[in-house]
This record gives sequence, C-alpha cells and structure tokens, in this order.
Amino acid sequence: MKTQPSTIPLRYVLTPVERTGFETSQVLSVYRDHGVVPKNSRSDNYNKTPTDLSRYQLVQAGDLVVNKMKAWQGSLGVSDHEGIVSPDYLVCEIGGQVHPPYLHHLLRSAPIIGDFKSRSKGIRPAQWRLYWDDLAQVRIDLPLLEEQRRIAEFLDAETIRIDRVLELRSELAARLIERDNALRDGLLDRLFESTDTIPLRRFITRIEQGDSPQCEAVPRQTSTEWGILKLSSVRHGQFDPDENKRLPDHLRPNRSYSVGHGDFLVTRANTPNLVGDVAVVTEGVERLLLPDLIYRVRLTDSVSADFVAQVALGRRTRSLIESVARGTSQSMVKLRGEDIKTWPIPSATKDQQDKFVSIIAHRTAASARLRSLVDRQAKLLAERRQALITAAVTGQFDVSAASGRNVTEGVSA
Repeated sequence: MKTQPSTIPLRYVLTPVERTGFETSQVLSVYRDHGVVPKNSRSDNYNKTPTDLSRYQLVQAGDLVVNKMKAWQGSLGVSDHEGIVSPDYLVCEIGGQVHPPYLHHLLRSAPIIGDFKSRSKGIRPAQWRLYWDDLAQVRIDLPLLEEQRRIAEFLDAETIRIDRVLELRSELAARLIERDNALRDGLLDRLFESTDTIPLRRFITRIEQGDSPQCEAVPRQTSTEWGILKLSSVRHGQFDPDENKRLPDHLRPNRSYSVGHGDFLVTRANTPNLVGDVAVVTEGVERLLLPDLIYRVRLTDSVSADFVAQVALGRRTRSLIESVARGTSQSMVKLRGEDIKTWPIPSATKDQQDKFVSIIAHRTAASARLRSLVDRQAKLLAERRQALITAAVTGQFDVSAASGRNVTEGVSA
C-alpha cells in the first residue's frame, strides 16, 4: 500500500542563506522555462551585469533560487550550478528529507505557483514580490525519499524530451523568419534603388500611445469583455488579438484607445531586438485597447499601412531602430515618436505599394502557415509539460507504472 505523503510548510525544509564576497564566480540567471542556468549560456538575457558584484549571493549546487519578483510566474528552481545571483533573489539550502530535483519540479507545478501568486505582495503584477515569510508558509506534500526520487527521475526524462522538441520548434520558427527577412530585404533593396526616399514624417498625421491601468494577469475570456493589448500582441509583423490582459469590471474603458481594423502599431518599449516591432490590426479587435507601451501611428491616405509595416521590418529600418533606441537597462529600451518619423520610405505609388505587399504575402504565405502551426504546437507542448509535472507531483498517477512515450504524441513529428 502506497504511503500517504506528509503535508508540511516550506519553512521545515528550506533555510534562507546569504553568502556574499564571491565576485569572481560565474553569474547565474533564473528562467521560468529553464530554471537556474549560467547567464552566459543564454543569448536572450539583456540584463546588464553590474561591475560591483560584492552583494551578489553565492549559490551552491542543490540550492533553491527564487526570483522574488517573478515567483508567481514560476521563475525559480534548484540549481545544478555553482555561481552568484542578484541580491534581489532568495537563496535557500534544502533539508536532507527532501530530494532537490523533486522539489524543483514540485515548486514549479501549477498548484504551487498559484499559491505563490496569492501570497505575493505589491500594488500591481509588475511590482509583486514573494518574501521569505510568505514563502515559508506554503504547504507541500512530501512523500518518502524513495518516491521523491522516482517522481524526479520520471519528470527529468520526460521534460528533457519535451524541452528538446520545443527547442527544435523554436529553431524552425527562427529559420522561417530569417528566410522571410531575406526575401523582404532583397525586394526592398531593389525598390529603394529604383525610387527616391522620403522620411515617414511626411505620411504621419498623428502618433499616440494608450494607457495601461492595473489589469488582471489573464486574458479576457470573451469578445464582450474589455482587454488591454500586451506587447506580445505585436510580434514579427503579426498582430495577435489573443495577447491581452482583461480589464477589471470596476474600471471604465477609455474608448478613444480602442484599436480598429487597419491601425498601424509600433512597440514603444521592449528588449533591443523587439522594440520598434510593427503590425497592422487585421482581426478580432472588438473591445481591445491600446496600452502605453505601443504606439498607434496614423497615416495619410497616400501610403498603405501594410506597405509601411513591410518597410519597417526590413534590414535598413531595423538597423536604424537599434541605433537610436535608448534606455538605462539593456533589458528594456524605448523608441520615441520622433525616431519613427525618420524611418526611410521608398517613394512608391499606391499601385507599387499594393503590388509589393501582395508579392510579400504570396511568397511568405507557406512559411506563415507553418509558423502558426509551430506556435500552436509549442503552446500545446508547454501545456502538456505543466500538466505532466502537476499530475506527477500531486499523485494523480503512479510514475513507476507510467510511460512517457505518448507525452508529445501529435506534436513531435
């Protein structure tokens, strides 16, 4: 008969530690999807490491590291590496009655992350923090060590396999984008060579940014609810209306910020490789509002928003954006409205503009469909990964009798 796990608060198995004075150690980062990894092993971390590392905390292999600001999103993990982390993180030693890899999975399961969210404190999600006194009260189910090891070994094997499939999907999507960019740049180069160049300011009637009131950390459920667009609604030239945050019922929407079909959107602030990204609103825009981190650029009738978007995605404009975007942190830079006005636009007739957009749409249609499929598969895999972890650590199935061969069925081909 299987022994029932004991339920205990985390303060019985964790001990917060603060070890400083190890400035020469490698710097570690904490990711929601990857756990604790060496910072230099990732190319998508734009946080600048300070010159003074005296307050950075030493992490030993087997320690738990928690990003207090993002614990409610699952940004924590047990480290396999020795190194140092920001003084804003929480580092804890793990007691001997716990198998660290098991705790790694357990604390990243949906129920526990939900508990972290409810205990985090702050005025708005961007300012929420999970402090030790609150983390210490979170209760966990702790089976015997042998059972913990079985669960951890099962999840290690299955999540590694899922992560590898996700990595391959990400590489495929990146290559598709590179191919589309090369096609666009070739066509744009020929167009620039055959026409004069006009600054975009000649075609702009107005640049506006919206407002970002405190919203719920979930998207709206129906089109009858109001939502605020997220930065991720504008990505690689595509508009995604599902990337939004639900406006609470007690807040009145500012209807002047409602986005509509044909609106030309430009991200005002983001990471260096994403700031200045563009999209034209095409669908699903009922009751969606412009946030303060996205510009809406109003254009004259003499230029097509779809044409300007294609030019803005080109190498020339991207290089210009990267040279003028500024900020105090490399993790978030900003673009001014004046910067957008300097974008070079080929002096093409409306017929030439429409033809150009049509050619791009035709030649990239296949890759767009494939990218959409890849995105859906990636989301499904991520959901299955989380469901698998939750089911294993909550005892919904016996891992000793479970087989992970079908975990990625239908999305791994």
